[in-house]
Amino acid sequence: FYYKLAELGVFGIRVDEEYGGAGIDSYKFEAVMYEETSRAGVSFIGSGVHVLLGLPYIKMLATDEQKKRFLPKFVSGEEMWALAMTEPGTGSDLAGMKTTAKLSDDGTHYVLNGAKTFITGGVHADRVIVCARTAAPKEDDRRFGISLFAVDTKSAGYSVGRKLDKLGLKVSDTAELAFVDVKVPVEDLLGEENKGFSYLGLNLASERWGIAFGAYAQAAAAVRFAKEYVQERTIFGKTVASFQNTKFELAACQAEVDAAQAVADRTLEALDAGELSPAEAASAKLFCTEVAHRVIDKCLQLHGGYGYMNEYPIARLYADNRVNRIYGGTSEVMKSIIAKSMGL
Repeated sequence: FYYKLAELGVFGIRVDEEYGGAGIDSYKFEAVMYEETSRAGVSFIGSGVHVLLGLPYIKMLATDEQKKRFLPKFVSGEEMWALAMTEPGTGSDLAGMKTTAKLSDDGTHYVLNGAKTFITGGVHADRVIVCARTAAPKEDDRRFGISLFAVDTKSAGYSVGRKLDKLGLKVSDTAELAFVDVKVPVEDLLGEENKGFSYLGLNLASERWGIAFGAYAQAAAAVRFAKEYVQERTIFGKTVASFQNTKFELAACQAEVDAAQAVADRTLEALDAGELSPAEAASAKLFCTEVAHRVIDKCLQLHGGYGYMNEYPIARLYADNRVNRIYGGTSEVMKSIIAKSMGL
């Protein structure tokens, strides 16, 4: 399936033509995919991670030599990418990560040790951007000392643990990863040593836009599914859509979707212009994911018992949507970022 998406050019839209891409510097094609896959009741989340999480780091940090090695295989689907930040016990506290990468005495490679969890795409990935400590944090800066590495998953000492059993998003693999004395060539360091946290901060904005936009698209799809269902389903001799409660509930849902679309679109324009701030991305993620939570729940309720059946897309949307308020930073973390930007 990944190869079919690659043949369609899905992975290379924002990749320069010299590496086999289309050379279009816009996230709008990804926005269209979010809307259309949600409308169809499906998800391409695994491939979405490949493009939304992997590509920005390559484009921003890779040297010309690294781009020549990485991007053609990225576009063709020959190498699938994932991002490994979260560790057991640290969650949203990225500065607290314990995975280490120590430079060898001869300076040719780093030795990677540690573990990661909740890594989307981790089972099938060929390259994983691993965040690891190359130096101890400073007393006045816990974020110092983190570096990023494009790790080859075929390396000795690299292992994939459990494929985690999730509530939703069954179409994507989520894994635990372990590193035992994994040798990572210095040529696979992304960006400068010890500056990884700032790179994560820059790219988390685009990740959070993707979650926000995807949540809005899911909410819009839920309203469409519910509208179609209540117009066909009859009870007490008339359609469910004919009851005032149904009309009012769907009208309120539509109003929330309209607001979420405005926020998602505004954030998209800022992202394309290179002006999306961490606080604005956090605000969009918080708002759109909370809207989607409320809207999808109400739309499932309008389906009655059938809404609880996985054969109906609203049931799958309900399960898939729940993680939106957790990954990419929890809603509580988003509130902290917004509050800090307000000077609180």
